[in-house]
Amino acid sequence: MADNRAADERLILVTGATGAVGGRLAKALEMFGHRLRCLARRPERLRPLLRDSTEVVQGDVLDIESLRNAMQGVHTAYYLVHSMASAGPFEEEDRRAAENFAQAARETGVQRIIYLGALAHGPHLSRHLTSRQEVGSILRESGVQTIEFRASIIIGANSVSFEFIRALIEKLPLIPAPRWVRTLSQPIGIHDVIYFLLGALDRQTKHNEIFEIGGACPVSYLDLMKEYARQRRLKRLMVPIPVLTLRLTSLWLALLTPAQARVGRKLIEGLRNETVVWESGAREAFGVEPKGMPEAIRHELETEDRTFAEARWGDLMAAAEKKTGWGGVKFGARLVDSRAVEVSLPPERAFAPIRRIGGHRRWYHANWLWNARGMIDKVLGGVGMWRGRRDPEELQVGDVVDCWRVEAFEPHRLLRLVADMKMPGRGWLQFEVEPTARGATIRQTAIFDPRGLSGLIYWYGLYPIHGHVFAGMVRAIAREAARP
Repeated sequence: MADNRAADERLILVTGATGAVGGRLAKALEMFGHRLRCLARRPERLRPLLRDSTEVVQGDVLDIESLRNAMQGVHTAYYLVHSMASAGPFEEEDRRAAENFAQAARETGVQRIIYLGALAHGPHLSRHLTSRQEVGSILRESGVQTIEFRASIIIGANSVSFEFIRALIEKLPLIPAPRWVRTLSQPIGIHDVIYFLLGALDRQTKHNEIFEIGGACPVSYLDLMKEYARQRRLKRLMVPIPVLTLRLTSLWLALLTPAQARVGRKLIEGLRNETVVWESGAREAFGVEPKGMPEAIRHELETEDRTFAEARWGDLMAAAEKKTGWGGVKFGARLVDSRAVEVSLPPERAFAPIRRIGGHRRWYHANWLWNARGMIDKVLGGVGMWRGRRDPEELQVGDVVDCWRVEAFEPHRLLRLVADMKMPGRGWLQFEVEPTARGATIRQTAIFDPRGLSGLIYWYGLYPIHGHVFAGMVRAIAREAARP
Protein backbone atom coordinates (compact mmCIF):
# COMPACT_ATOMS: atom_id res chain seq x y z
CA MET A 1 0.00 0.00 0.00
CA ALA A 2 1.09 3.59 -0.59
CA ASP A 3 3.59 5.21 1.77
CA ASN A 4 1.74 7.97 3.61
CA ARG A 5 4.75 10.30 3.75
CA ALA A 6 5.03 10.21 -0.03
CA ALA A 7 1.26 10.39 -0.36
CA ASP A 8 1.16 13.67 1.58
CA GLU A 9 3.35 15.30 -1.09
CA ARG A 10 1.30 14.14 -4.07
CA LEU A 11 -2.01 15.52 -5.23
CA ILE A 12 -4.34 12.92 -6.73
CA LEU A 13 -7.26 13.68 -9.03
CA VAL A 14 -10.28 11.36 -9.20
CA THR A 15 -12.85 11.69 -11.96
CA GLY A 16 -16.13 9.79 -11.67
CA ALA A 17 -16.25 10.11 -7.88
CA THR A 18 -20.06 10.03 -7.93
CA GLY A 19 -19.93 6.55 -9.51
CA ALA A 20 -19.72 3.13 -7.91
CA VAL A 21 -15.96 2.68 -8.23
CA GLY A 22 -14.90 6.33 -8.05
CA GLY A 23 -16.87 6.94 -4.86
CA ARG A 24 -15.27 4.04 -3.03
CA LEU A 25 -11.83 4.88 -4.38
CA ALA A 26 -12.13 8.45 -3.08
CA LYS A 27 -13.07 7.14 0.37
CA ALA A 28 -10.11 4.76 0.36
CA LEU A 29 -7.69 7.51 -0.69
CA GLU A 30 -9.02 9.71 2.11
CA MET A 31 -8.59 6.88 4.60
CA PHE A 32 -4.92 6.46 3.63
CA GLY A 33 -4.26 10.18 4.03
CA HIS A 34 -3.71 11.18 0.41
CA ARG A 35 -4.15 14.72 -0.82
CA LEU A 36 -7.24 14.40 -2.95
CA ARG A 37 -9.09 16.46 -5.53
CA CYS A 38 -12.30 15.28 -7.20
CA LEU A 39 -13.77 16.54 -10.46
CA ALA A 40 -17.57 16.68 -10.64
CA ARG A 41 -20.11 18.28 -12.95
CA ARG A 42 -22.29 18.89 -9.89
CA PRO A 43 -20.01 19.45 -6.89
CA GLU A 44 -22.98 20.02 -4.57
CA ARG A 45 -23.91 16.33 -4.93
CA LEU A 46 -20.42 15.11 -4.10
CA ARG A 47 -19.35 17.56 -1.38
CA PRO A 48 -21.48 16.06 1.48
CA LEU A 49 -19.99 12.60 0.90
CA LEU A 50 -16.32 13.54 1.32
CA ARG A 51 -14.08 14.88 4.06
CA ASP A 52 -13.52 18.61 4.38
CA SER A 53 -9.86 18.11 3.47
CA THR A 54 -10.79 16.83 -0.01
CA GLU A 55 -11.09 19.42 -2.77
CA VAL A 56 -14.15 19.21 -5.02
CA VAL A 57 -13.91 21.19 -8.24
CA GLN A 58 -16.51 21.77 -10.93
CA GLY A 59 -15.64 20.43 -14.35
CA ASP A 60 -16.43 18.10 -17.21
CA VAL A 61 -14.17 15.84 -19.26
CA LEU A 62 -15.78 17.33 -22.38
CA ASP A 63 -14.57 20.80 -21.30
CA ILE A 64 -10.79 20.84 -21.67
CA GLU A 65 -10.36 24.18 -19.89
CA SER A 66 -12.02 22.81 -16.75
CA LEU A 67 -9.68 19.81 -16.97
CA ARG A 68 -6.63 22.05 -17.19
CA ASN A 69 -7.77 23.88 -14.06
CA ALA A 70 -8.49 20.63 -12.20
CA MET A 71 -5.12 19.12 -13.09
CA GLN A 72 -2.94 21.98 -11.85
CA GLY A 73 -0.39 20.46 -9.44
CA VAL A 74 -1.76 16.92 -9.87
CA HIS A 75 0.68 14.00 -9.76
CA THR A 76 -1.68 11.10 -10.56
CA ALA A 77 -5.08 11.26 -12.28
CA TYR A 78 -7.69 8.50 -12.20
CA TYR A 79 -9.90 8.24 -15.29
CA LEU A 80 -13.13 6.50 -14.18
CA VAL A 81 -15.77 8.04 -16.45
CA HIS A 82 -17.72 7.00 -19.55
CA SER A 83 -20.36 8.52 -21.82
CA MET A 84 -22.80 5.61 -22.13
CA ALA A 85 -25.61 7.63 -20.55
CA SER A 86 -25.39 10.07 -23.46
CA ALA A 87 -28.41 10.32 -25.73
CA GLY A 88 -26.09 10.83 -28.71
CA PRO A 89 -23.26 8.70 -30.15
CA PHE A 90 -21.48 7.70 -26.96
CA GLU A 91 -18.35 6.43 -28.76
CA GLU A 92 -17.65 9.91 -30.13
CA GLU A 93 -18.14 11.51 -26.72
CA ASP A 94 -15.88 8.89 -25.09
CA ARG A 95 -13.23 9.58 -27.73
CA ARG A 96 -13.41 13.36 -27.28
CA ALA A 97 -13.37 13.09 -23.47
CA ALA A 98 -10.30 10.82 -23.52
CA GLU A 99 -8.49 13.14 -25.95
CA ASN A 100 -9.25 16.15 -23.72
CA PHE A 101 -8.06 14.29 -20.63
CA ALA A 102 -4.86 13.14 -22.33
CA GLN A 103 -4.06 16.62 -23.65
CA ALA A 104 -4.76 18.37 -20.33
CA ALA A 105 -2.68 15.80 -18.43
CA ARG A 106 0.25 16.27 -20.79
CA GLU A 107 0.07 20.09 -20.69
CA THR A 108 -0.17 20.33 -16.89
CA GLY A 109 2.62 17.85 -16.12
CA VAL A 110 0.58 14.97 -14.69
CA GLN A 111 2.96 12.07 -14.01
CA ARG A 112 0.60 9.10 -14.23
CA ILE A 113 -2.89 8.25 -15.49
CA ILE A 114 -4.71 5.24 -14.02
CA TYR A 115 -7.65 4.04 -16.09
CA LEU A 116 -10.33 1.40 -15.45
CA GLY A 117 -11.55 -0.06 -18.73
CA ALA A 118 -13.34 -3.16 -19.99
CA LEU A 119 -12.11 -6.73 -20.31
CA ALA A 120 -12.75 -8.53 -23.61
CA HIS A 121 -10.94 -10.31 -26.42
CA GLY A 122 -11.66 -11.01 -30.05
CA PRO A 123 -12.32 -9.22 -33.34
CA HIS A 124 -16.10 -8.71 -32.97
CA LEU A 125 -16.48 -6.74 -29.76
CA SER A 126 -19.59 -4.73 -28.94
CA ARG A 127 -19.59 -0.96 -29.37
CA HIS A 128 -19.27 -0.48 -25.62
CA LEU A 129 -16.28 -2.80 -25.23
CA THR A 130 -14.58 -1.39 -28.33
CA SER A 131 -15.03 2.17 -27.03
CA ARG A 132 -13.64 1.30 -23.59
CA GLN A 133 -10.49 -0.15 -25.13
CA GLU A 134 -10.14 2.77 -27.55
CA VAL A 135 -10.16 5.16 -24.58
CA GLY A 136 -7.24 3.23 -23.07
CA SER A 137 -5.33 3.52 -26.32
CA ILE A 138 -5.88 7.30 -26.46
CA LEU A 139 -4.64 7.73 -22.89
CA ARG A 140 -1.53 5.63 -23.54
CA GLU A 141 -0.70 7.73 -26.61
CA SER A 142 -0.79 10.93 -24.54
CA GLY A 143 2.86 10.70 -23.55
CA VAL A 144 1.78 10.48 -19.88
CA GLN A 145 2.57 7.13 -18.28
CA THR A 146 -0.69 5.15 -18.21
CA ILE A 147 -1.68 2.06 -16.24
CA GLU A 148 -4.88 0.50 -17.56
CA PHE A 149 -6.95 -2.11 -15.76
CA ARG A 150 -9.47 -4.14 -17.76
CA ALA A 151 -12.28 -5.64 -15.72
CA SER A 152 -15.30 -7.83 -16.36
CA ILE A 153 -18.52 -7.44 -14.31
CA ILE A 154 -17.84 -5.51 -11.10
CA ILE A 155 -19.80 -6.89 -8.15
CA GLY A 156 -20.75 -3.81 -6.18
CA ALA A 157 -23.70 -1.59 -5.35
CA ASN A 158 -24.44 0.94 -8.11
CA SER A 159 -22.25 -0.91 -10.61
CA VAL A 160 -24.62 -0.96 -13.59
CA SER A 161 -23.90 -4.54 -14.66
CA PHE A 162 -24.38 -5.81 -11.10
CA GLU A 163 -27.55 -3.75 -10.62
CA PHE A 164 -29.10 -5.28 -13.74
CA ILE A 165 -28.52 -8.77 -12.35
CA ARG A 166 -29.89 -7.65 -9.00
CA ALA A 167 -33.01 -6.20 -10.64
CA LEU A 168 -33.66 -9.43 -12.54
CA ILE A 169 -33.45 -11.60 -9.46
CA GLU A 170 -35.25 -9.26 -7.07
CA LYS A 171 -38.19 -8.47 -9.36
CA LEU A 172 -38.90 -11.62 -11.40
CA PRO A 173 -39.85 -15.03 -9.93
CA LEU A 174 -39.45 -16.49 -13.44
CA ILE A 175 -36.18 -15.52 -15.13
CA PRO A 176 -35.98 -15.76 -18.93
CA ALA A 177 -32.74 -17.57 -19.77
CA PRO A 178 -31.71 -16.96 -23.40
CA ARG A 179 -28.53 -18.41 -24.87
CA TRP A 180 -26.36 -15.50 -23.75
CA VAL A 181 -26.77 -16.38 -20.04
CA ARG A 182 -24.21 -19.14 -20.64
CA THR A 183 -21.58 -16.66 -21.85
CA LEU A 184 -18.53 -16.77 -19.61
CA SER A 185 -17.42 -13.75 -17.58
CA GLN A 186 -15.01 -13.32 -14.69
CA PRO A 187 -16.78 -11.08 -12.14
CA ILE A 188 -14.60 -9.25 -9.65
CA GLY A 189 -15.61 -7.74 -6.32
CA ILE A 190 -15.49 -3.96 -6.14
CA HIS A 191 -13.21 -4.10 -3.10
CA ASP A 192 -10.63 -6.06 -5.10
CA VAL A 193 -10.88 -3.47 -7.89
CA ILE A 194 -10.11 -0.74 -5.34
CA TYR A 195 -7.04 -2.67 -4.12
CA PHE A 196 -5.70 -2.79 -7.68
CA LEU A 197 -6.38 0.90 -8.28
CA LEU A 198 -4.65 1.86 -5.04
CA GLY A 199 -1.70 -0.39 -5.81
CA ALA A 200 -1.16 1.39 -9.13
CA LEU A 201 -0.27 4.60 -7.26
CA ASP A 202 3.11 3.23 -6.21
CA ARG A 203 3.73 0.80 -9.04
CA GLN A 204 7.43 1.06 -9.91
CA THR A 205 7.45 1.19 -13.71
CA LYS A 206 8.57 3.49 -16.49
CA HIS A 207 6.28 2.10 -19.14
CA ASN A 208 2.60 2.01 -20.02
CA GLU A 209 0.98 -1.16 -18.71
CA ILE A 210 -2.27 -3.06 -19.24
CA PHE A 211 -3.55 -5.48 -16.59
CA GLU A 212 -6.54 -7.81 -16.87
CA ILE A 213 -8.33 -8.26 -13.56
CA GLY A 214 -11.07 -10.69 -12.61
CA GLY A 215 -12.30 -12.91 -9.84
CA ALA A 216 -10.89 -16.29 -8.86
CA CYS A 217 -12.37 -18.14 -11.85
CA PRO A 218 -14.71 -17.69 -14.85
CA VAL A 219 -18.46 -18.26 -14.40
CA SER A 220 -21.49 -17.87 -16.62
CA TYR A 221 -24.09 -15.16 -16.20
CA LEU A 222 -26.48 -17.96 -15.20
CA ASP A 223 -24.13 -19.02 -12.39
CA LEU A 224 -23.96 -15.41 -11.21
CA MET A 225 -27.74 -15.02 -11.14
CA LYS A 226 -28.28 -18.31 -9.33
CA GLU A 227 -25.70 -17.46 -6.68
CA TYR A 228 -27.19 -14.02 -6.03
CA ALA A 229 -30.66 -15.58 -5.67
CA ARG A 230 -29.29 -18.21 -3.27
CA GLN A 231 -27.64 -15.65 -1.01
CA ARG A 232 -30.80 -13.52 -0.97
CA ARG A 233 -32.84 -16.64 -0.18
CA LEU A 234 -35.03 -16.15 -3.25
CA LYS A 235 -36.43 -19.08 -5.20
CA ARG A 236 -36.11 -18.34 -8.90
CA LEU A 237 -36.99 -20.52 -11.87
CA MET A 238 -34.76 -20.07 -14.92
CA VAL A 239 -36.85 -20.55 -18.07
CA PRO A 240 -34.84 -21.33 -21.24
CA ILE A 241 -35.85 -19.01 -24.12
CA PRO A 242 -33.54 -19.67 -27.08
CA VAL A 243 -35.13 -16.99 -29.31
CA LEU A 244 -34.77 -14.00 -26.95
CA THR A 245 -32.41 -11.66 -28.80
CA LEU A 246 -30.12 -9.13 -27.16
CA ARG A 247 -32.34 -6.37 -28.56
CA LEU A 248 -35.47 -7.83 -26.94
CA THR A 249 -33.48 -8.42 -23.74
CA SER A 250 -32.55 -4.75 -23.59
CA LEU A 251 -36.21 -3.71 -23.98
CA TRP A 252 -37.58 -5.78 -21.13
CA LEU A 253 -34.61 -4.99 -18.89
CA ALA A 254 -35.44 -1.31 -19.47
CA LEU A 255 -38.82 -1.99 -17.84
CA LEU A 256 -37.09 -3.40 -14.75
CA THR A 257 -34.49 -0.64 -14.37
CA PRO A 258 -35.78 2.41 -16.28
CA ALA A 259 -33.32 4.79 -14.60
CA GLN A 260 -30.38 2.86 -16.10
CA ALA A 261 -32.03 1.75 -19.33
CA ARG A 262 -29.87 3.83 -21.68
CA VAL A 263 -26.60 2.54 -20.21
CA GLY A 264 -28.00 -0.96 -19.87
CA ARG A 265 -28.86 -1.32 -23.54
CA LYS A 266 -25.26 -0.57 -24.48
CA LEU A 267 -23.91 -3.01 -21.91
CA ILE A 268 -26.27 -5.77 -23.05
CA GLU A 269 -24.81 -5.62 -26.56
CA GLY A 270 -21.61 -6.97 -25.03
CA LEU A 271 -23.22 -10.06 -23.47
CA ARG A 272 -22.27 -12.11 -26.52
CA ASN A 273 -18.57 -11.46 -25.78
CA GLU A 274 -16.73 -13.55 -23.20
CA THR A 275 -15.02 -11.35 -20.63
CA VAL A 276 -12.43 -13.61 -19.04
CA VAL A 277 -8.83 -13.03 -17.98
CA TRP A 278 -6.22 -14.33 -20.41
CA GLU A 279 -3.20 -12.67 -18.81
CA SER A 280 -3.04 -13.18 -15.02
CA GLY A 281 -0.01 -10.99 -14.27
CA ALA A 282 -1.98 -8.48 -12.20
CA ARG A 283 -2.18 -10.76 -9.17
CA GLU A 284 1.57 -11.14 -8.92
CA ALA A 285 2.30 -7.51 -9.82
CA PHE A 286 0.03 -6.09 -7.11
CA GLY A 287 -0.15 -8.91 -4.57
CA VAL A 288 -3.94 -9.11 -4.76
CA GLU A 289 -5.79 -12.45 -4.74
CA PRO A 290 -9.33 -11.58 -5.81
CA LYS A 291 -12.26 -13.34 -4.19
CA GLY A 292 -14.37 -15.87 -6.03
CA MET A 293 -17.82 -14.84 -7.23
CA PRO A 294 -19.79 -16.26 -4.23
CA GLU A 295 -17.41 -14.61 -1.74
CA ALA A 296 -17.55 -11.31 -3.64
CA ILE A 297 -21.37 -11.26 -3.54
CA ARG A 298 -21.42 -12.16 0.16
CA HIS A 299 -18.84 -9.50 0.94
CA GLU A 300 -20.78 -6.85 -0.97
CA LEU A 301 -24.09 -7.66 0.74
CA GLU A 302 -22.39 -7.50 4.14
CA THR A 303 -20.71 -4.22 3.17
CA GLU A 304 -24.07 -2.76 2.17
CA ASP A 305 -25.42 -3.63 5.61
CA ARG A 306 -22.49 -1.89 7.30
CA THR A 307 -22.73 1.12 5.01
CA PHE A 308 -26.39 1.63 5.79
CA ALA A 309 -25.79 1.08 9.49
CA GLU A 310 -23.23 3.91 9.45
CA ALA A 311 -25.18 6.20 7.12
CA ARG A 312 -25.71 9.87 7.91
CA TRP A 313 -28.94 10.41 6.06
CA GLY A 314 -28.69 14.16 5.95
CA ASP A 315 -25.54 13.84 3.80
CA LEU A 316 -26.88 11.01 1.65
CA MET A 317 -30.16 12.78 0.92
CA ALA A 318 -28.30 15.99 0.04
CA ALA A 319 -26.24 13.99 -2.48
CA ALA A 320 -29.18 12.08 -3.95
CA GLU A 321 -30.35 13.12 -7.40
CA LYS A 322 -33.98 12.33 -6.55
CA LYS A 323 -35.53 13.71 -3.40
CA THR A 324 -38.18 11.89 -1.40
CA GLY A 325 -41.32 11.53 -3.48
CA TRP A 326 -43.59 8.61 -4.31
CA GLY A 327 -41.93 5.55 -2.84
CA GLY A 328 -39.00 7.50 -1.39
CA VAL A 329 -35.48 7.16 -2.81
CA LYS A 330 -33.65 4.02 -3.94
CA PHE A 331 -30.12 3.40 -2.66
CA GLY A 332 -28.84 0.15 -4.16
CA ALA A 333 -31.45 -2.47 -3.26
CA ARG A 334 -32.89 -0.45 -0.38
CA LEU A 335 -35.86 1.89 -0.41
CA VAL A 336 -35.62 4.94 1.80
CA ASP A 337 -38.06 7.55 3.08
CA SER A 338 -36.19 10.33 4.87
CA ARG A 339 -37.79 13.47 6.31
CA ALA A 340 -36.39 16.29 8.41
CA VAL A 341 -37.67 19.24 10.41
CA GLU A 342 -35.73 22.05 12.06
CA VAL A 343 -36.45 23.13 15.62
CA SER A 344 -35.19 26.05 17.68
CA LEU A 345 -34.13 23.77 20.50
CA PRO A 346 -30.83 22.33 21.76
CA PRO A 347 -30.09 18.80 20.48
CA GLU A 348 -30.63 17.10 23.83
CA ARG A 349 -34.13 18.54 24.06
CA ALA A 350 -34.92 17.72 20.42
CA PHE A 351 -33.84 14.14 21.08
CA ALA A 352 -35.89 13.67 24.26
CA PRO A 353 -39.13 12.49 22.56
CA ILE A 354 -37.10 10.10 20.40
CA ARG A 355 -35.49 8.58 23.46
CA ARG A 356 -38.95 8.00 24.99
CA ILE A 357 -40.69 6.64 21.88
CA GLY A 358 -42.91 3.56 22.15
CA GLY A 359 -44.30 1.90 25.23
CA HIS A 360 -47.06 3.87 26.96
CA ARG A 361 -46.09 7.06 25.08
CA ARG A 362 -46.80 5.26 21.79
CA TRP A 363 -45.60 6.69 18.45
CA TYR A 364 -46.82 10.30 18.57
CA HIS A 365 -48.92 10.03 15.38
CA ALA A 366 -51.53 7.68 13.84
CA ASN A 367 -51.40 5.26 16.77
CA TRP A 368 -54.52 3.50 15.48
CA LEU A 369 -52.58 2.56 12.35
CA TRP A 370 -49.71 1.24 14.46
CA ASN A 371 -52.25 -0.83 16.44
CA ALA A 372 -53.75 -2.18 13.22
CA ARG A 373 -50.29 -3.16 11.99
CA GLY A 374 -49.66 -4.88 15.31
CA MET A 375 -52.84 -6.93 15.04
CA ILE A 376 -51.96 -8.02 11.49
CA ASP A 377 -48.50 -8.99 12.70
CA LYS A 378 -49.99 -11.11 15.50
CA VAL A 379 -52.25 -12.90 13.01
CA LEU A 380 -49.18 -13.66 10.87
CA GLY A 381 -47.37 -15.11 13.88
CA GLY A 382 -45.31 -12.04 14.69
CA VAL A 383 -44.63 -10.17 17.94
CA GLY A 384 -47.33 -7.51 17.56
CA MET A 385 -47.11 -3.97 18.92
CA TRP A 386 -47.51 -4.47 22.65
CA ARG A 387 -44.21 -5.66 24.06
CA GLY A 388 -43.57 -2.21 25.52
CA ARG A 389 -40.08 -1.23 26.64
CA ARG A 390 -37.69 -2.02 29.48
CA ASP A 391 -37.53 1.54 30.81
CA PRO A 392 -39.74 4.53 29.93
CA GLU A 393 -36.82 6.99 29.90
CA GLU A 394 -33.61 5.11 29.05
CA LEU A 395 -32.54 2.97 26.11
CA GLN A 396 -29.62 0.71 25.34
CA VAL A 397 -28.65 -1.49 22.40
CA GLY A 398 -30.73 -4.68 22.37
CA ASP A 399 -33.77 -3.18 24.12
CA VAL A 400 -37.23 -4.06 22.84
CA VAL A 401 -39.44 -1.13 21.81
CA ASP A 402 -42.87 -2.60 20.91
CA CYS A 403 -42.36 -4.32 17.54
CA TRP A 404 -38.81 -3.00 17.16
CA ARG A 405 -35.42 -3.64 18.73
CA VAL A 406 -32.70 -1.06 19.40
CA GLU A 407 -29.80 -1.65 16.99
CA ALA A 408 -27.83 1.55 17.70
CA PHE A 409 -28.12 4.30 20.28
CA GLU A 410 -26.08 7.46 20.87
CA PRO A 411 -27.49 9.86 23.50
CA HIS A 412 -28.82 13.12 22.05
CA ARG A 413 -27.85 12.08 18.50
CA LEU A 414 -28.95 8.71 17.13
CA LEU A 415 -31.52 5.96 17.59
CA ARG A 416 -31.81 3.13 15.06
CA LEU A 417 -34.53 0.50 15.44
CA VAL A 418 -34.68 -2.76 13.49
CA ALA A 419 -38.09 -4.31 12.85
CA ASP A 420 -39.05 -7.58 14.55
CA MET A 421 -42.42 -7.72 12.78
CA LYS A 422 -43.30 -10.03 9.91
CA MET A 423 -42.61 -8.47 6.51
CA PRO A 424 -41.18 -9.54 3.13
CA GLY A 425 -37.80 -7.98 3.76
CA ARG A 426 -35.92 -6.13 6.48
CA GLY A 427 -36.89 -2.75 7.92
CA TRP A 428 -35.25 -0.07 10.03
CA LEU A 429 -36.42 3.21 11.53
CA GLN A 430 -33.64 5.68 12.27
CA PHE A 431 -33.73 9.03 14.08
CA GLU A 432 -30.86 11.51 13.96
CA VAL A 433 -30.51 14.89 15.65
CA GLU A 434 -27.85 17.27 14.36
CA PRO A 435 -27.03 20.69 15.88
CA THR A 436 -27.56 23.73 13.65
CA ALA A 437 -26.93 27.45 14.02
CA ARG A 438 -30.56 27.97 15.06
CA GLY A 439 -31.02 24.83 17.14
CA ALA A 440 -31.23 21.32 15.72
CA THR A 441 -32.46 19.22 12.81
CA ILE A 442 -34.56 16.16 13.59
CA ARG A 443 -34.29 13.59 10.79
CA GLN A 444 -36.43 10.47 10.62
CA THR A 445 -35.53 7.78 8.06
CA ALA A 446 -37.39 4.59 7.22
CA ILE A 447 -35.21 2.04 5.38
CA PHE A 448 -36.57 -1.11 3.75
CA ASP A 449 -34.61 -3.92 2.13
CA PRO A 450 -37.28 -5.72 0.07
CA ARG A 451 -36.93 -9.44 -0.51
CA GLY A 452 -38.05 -10.15 -4.03
CA LEU A 453 -41.21 -9.01 -5.78
CA SER A 454 -43.38 -9.44 -2.67
CA GLY A 455 -41.18 -6.97 -0.82
CA LEU A 456 -41.53 -4.36 -3.56
CA ILE A 457 -45.32 -4.84 -3.64
CA TYR A 458 -45.41 -4.45 0.15
CA TRP A 459 -43.44 -1.19 0.12
CA TYR A 460 -45.08 0.51 -2.83
CA GLY A 461 -48.57 -0.85 -2.09
CA LEU A 462 -48.52 0.47 1.48
CA TYR A 463 -46.63 3.66 0.69
CA PRO A 464 -49.71 5.95 0.90
CA ILE A 465 -50.20 4.74 4.50
CA HIS A 466 -46.49 4.76 5.30
CA GLY A 467 -46.09 8.23 3.80
CA HIS A 468 -48.90 9.57 5.98
CA VAL A 469 -47.43 7.97 9.10
CA PHE A 470 -43.82 9.04 8.39
CA ALA A 471 -44.74 12.64 7.56
CA GLY A 472 -46.98 13.05 10.59
CA MET A 473 -44.62 11.37 13.03
CA VAL A 474 -41.58 13.61 12.45
CA ARG A 475 -43.77 16.71 12.84
CA ALA A 476 -45.34 15.30 16.00
CA ILE A 477 -41.91 14.58 17.47
CA ALA A 478 -40.91 18.19 16.82
CA ARG A 479 -44.07 19.45 18.56
CA GLU A 480 -43.47 17.13 21.51
CA ALA A 481 -39.89 18.37 21.85
CA ALA A 482 -41.10 21.99 21.97
CA ARG A 483 -43.47 21.38 24.87
CA PRO A 484 -42.33 22.71 28.27
